[in-house]
Amino acid sequence: MRCMTRRRWPLVALTAGLTLLVTLLAVNLMGGEKELDQRVERIYSTADPDFRRAMASLLAAPVLPGNRVTDLQNGDEIFPPMLEAIRGARTSVTFETYIYWSGEIGKAFADALSERARAGVPVHVLLDWVGSTKMEDRFLAQLRDAGVEVERFHRPHWYTLSRLNNRTHRKLLVVDGRVAFTGGVGIADQWQGAAQDPDHWRDTHYRLEGPAAATFQAVFLDNWTKVTGRVLHGPTYFPAIEPAGDAAAQMVSSSPTSGSESIHLMYLLALAAASRSILLSSSYFVPDDMTVDALVAAVRRGVRVRIVTPGPVIDTKLVRAASRARWGELLAAGVEIAEFQPTMYHVKMLAIDGRFVSVGSTNFDNRSFRLNDEANLNVYDEAFAVRAEAVFQADWALAKPVTWAEWARRPWREKVLEHLAGWLGPQL
Repeated sequence: MRCMTRRRWPLVALTAGLTLLVTLLAVNLMGGEKELDQRVERIYSTADPDFRRAMASLLAAPVLPGNRVTDLQNGDEIFPPMLEAIRGARTSVTFETYIYWSGEIGKAFADALSERARAGVPVHVLLDWVGSTKMEDRFLAQLRDAGVEVERFHRPHWYTLSRLNNRTHRKLLVVDGRVAFTGGVGIADQWQGAAQDPDHWRDTHYRLEGPAAATFQAVFLDNWTKVTGRVLHGPTYFPAIEPAGDAAAQMVSSSPTSGSESIHLMYLLALAAASRSILLSSSYFVPDDMTVDALVAAVRRGVRVRIVTPGPVIDTKLVRAASRARWGELLAAGVEIAEFQPTMYHVKMLAIDGRFVSVGSTNFDNRSFRLNDEANLNVYDEAFAVRAEAVFQADWALAKPVTWAEWARRPWREKVLEHLAGWLGPQL
């Protein structure tokens, strides 16, 4: 009997281990809260004051006047102002990012953050554990030795195993509580330059001054508190801020642990309110059924819808295949889709009717809508929208439009790959 018991122990242990593994996998593959399952009806247009009120109320995110928002195109325009702001910090620096790799840009940011910390400025850095795996240990050691508080989001521990699939994809930099940056850029050499070749990516980042900077800080502190248990507050982080411009702005965030559908809802509300035009720049465009329905409905009521996505130069072919699998209904309805040709296209921007622009870290895919922590800046300003539309037009000129007939004639191998990739859509 004892011999039989000893023989069963390995089987029992293996069964228990597999059960635990399957359970953890299932928990990680699930989203946070119940998904939206009802179409968002069109009740108002972007010109209607009710649109702004609904966006503020439903998303629990105030729309604050008095901001100046500046677009920064590609690494040559993006990294210098970010580094200049850090080097000029007097009271605090808070920085949250998904990708932080090594290389020239990684060193430049490590040096700037370290110098400010050594000068006595409180510096807090929150890195996603997955997105920063390529970061050299020497940079982490440099930051910590200088006095920078560095934390990793959802670093594997026994108590975080059920949340390993939840990453922070947010890209937030706040300096002195007054100047804030967000957009699509990661801290890696791929974003250097001016998108001049396939080795240098195309992207846009944004600099904001004004009262809305405090909402950037609040979103950073949401995850900082979750990871550390520490609360940062007072004028060091939340100073009184005078108006700096004429734009009304709103910071919207989402997380599987709280408000997982906030940005998804925000996009659906904006698409439903469109009356004239929808311009979408999307680095990873894998729309769910509700988004497809919203875009098709917009076309049917006379809205011109144009989308720029990555072309042959892309960092993940699987996402491109899953994206193209969803294009049939869109193209047939009259949605215009074009693939950017020169290099990897990493821009994330939605502009509607020349009145509303949303930018930030969020992609048009399930991972951003339901699995990642994301943050987007909404700008309600016609002058800013004119500039965003001009940038979109410049990107469109470098993209190759895809017709429904071309899409339907694609090789069968591509169709099979797209079909298979579509099964992974909920995780992309």
